[in-house]
Amino acid sequence: MTMPSTTTVETTWVKPIDAVGLAAFAEKGRNNPGAKGTVRSRTVYDGQFRSLTYVGQHEPVVVDEPPHLFGQDTAPAPSEILLSGLGGCLCVGIHAVATHRGVKISRMEVALEGDIGNPSAWGAGGALKEPLQMGFQAVRAKITLEADAPREVLAEIVKAADFASPMANCFRNPIPTDVTLV
Repeated sequence: MTMPSTTTVETTWVKPIDAVGLAAFAEKGRNNPGAKGTVRSRTVYDGQFRSLTYVGQHEPVVVDEPPHLFGQDTAPAPSEILLSGLGGCLCVGIHAVATHRGVKISRMEVALEGDIGNPSAWGAGGALKEPLQMGFQAVRAKITLEADAPREVLAEIVKAADFASPMANCFRNPIPTDVTLV
C-alpha cells in the first residue's frame, strides 16, 4: 500500500519587532496620553525643483519633480514622498497591532494612490485656490496582508492601524502650519 505524499510548506515571516518593548511603549502612552515629541529635518534646495532633506544621521532624502513640472526627475516628487510616508506608517502600525495580537506576518504591501492637482502653479500665477482646494483631494490605500490569522482578524488589524496612524491622521485632520521667512 502506498502512502499519499505530503507537501510541507515553509512560511517565512517578516522580521519581528520587540513585543515586550512594544508593550512598554504602549504602557508609557496610556500613562501619559498627552505626550508629544518633535520631529526635525533640514531641507537644502539644489535648484530646478530638486532638494535634499536631512533627517538625523541618514543619507538625504532627495525630492524632485518630473520634467512636465520643470524638474529633472532624479527622485520622487514631494507628493510621492508624502504617500511613501503614509505607506511606511501604515506598515509600522499594522505590524505593531499584529504583534500586539500575537499575529505573525509573512507578507505586507501597501499600494497607494492619490488624486492631486496643481492649478495654482505653486502660487506662481496659476488659478486662485483656497487651501482646502489644493493638495491631495482623495487618497486610497490597498493593503495586501498575509499572516497566520483569518481574514476577519487581518481586517480588524488594518482598521485599528489606520485609525491610530499618525500619518493617516495627518491626511484626515487639518494641521496648524506656520511657514515664516527667517
